[in-house]
Amino acid sequence: MNPEPSEEARRVARSAARWLVRVESGALSEQDLASLQRWREASDLHEHAWHNAQALKGRFEALPPAVAMATLDRSKQGRRQLLKGMLGLAVVAPAGWLATRELPLAAWGADLATGTGEQRRVTLADGSVLQLNTATAVNIDDRQRRVSLIRGELSLRLANAQPLLIETAHGRSCLRSGEIGVCQDEIACEFSMFTGFADLWPMRYSALALRAGQRVRVTDRGVGPIGVFDVSQPGWREGVLVALDQPLGDLLRDLDRYRPGILRWSPELESLRVTGSFRLAEPDRVLTVLAATLPLEVHWRTRYWATLVPRKKIV
Repeated sequence: MNPEPSEEARRVARSAARWLVRVESGALSEQDLASLQRWREASDLHEHAWHNAQALKGRFEALPPAVAMATLDRSKQGRRQLLKGMLGLAVVAPAGWLATRELPLAAWGADLATGTGEQRRVTLADGSVLQLNTATAVNIDDRQRRVSLIRGELSLRLANAQPLLIETAHGRSCLRSGEIGVCQDEIACEFSMFTGFADLWPMRYSALALRAGQRVRVTDRGVGPIGVFDVSQPGWREGVLVALDQPLGDLLRDLDRYRPGILRWSPELESLRVTGSFRLAEPDRVLTVLAATLPLEVHWRTRYWATLVPRKKIV
């Protein structure tokens, strides 16, 4: 059992939570950000608490700030107890509240999770390799050879001839060989075969098979057509965001998944076309590159709040 944190650790964790809430609100001035930096540099305990706050943020993004702050200074056992209590409250809560909180609550209690901009690679008990993309949460059952995707995006590469089951909100996939990618959001789940093959059982629809280079999107309303994609193109597994004559708006929506804080852009920029490969580890640098290659400017309200606007014409 993990020891309970000291009173000092609790105090610092609460301070980190307050700073995080203020940063996410976008209301910090440059002086405030400088104060945050000084607070982080004041001690290793402050810096450690700040990193913990950011990591946990991705697991309960939709929780009210007061609840988020209360969880930061709890042990793992204490957080799980709080989770059970919150789920109990959700039973009697209005349907709208429950619908918006159910997924983040489940993600917060997951076996493995990543925060915004974080990626993780783990080796399962049988040697299979699981990669988690940004803001992803999964549960793992080694005995049942099952991975449950709660939210986000994963890739799974099979290590042997024993199939692995991947469960999602929109259906199940049985990976027979090779590697599969699965991306789940609020309305759909996309299955992509990089190598090998898998069986897919969409919820309430007929089963189908996926082969290398095939991709399909599943929603509550049905199963889309099986499409094809270039498996040789790098992607998030390699830490790269690739755009091939893509609308800038689509690229920015993808980039926003990896960047903490607030990203906004003018509607006039939506249809600009962009081609290139961008490192996901440096999302702010991507904005700088876009400003250097496209007719746009980046306005920084704070370090975490960026707005893209058309570049002013010089008369």
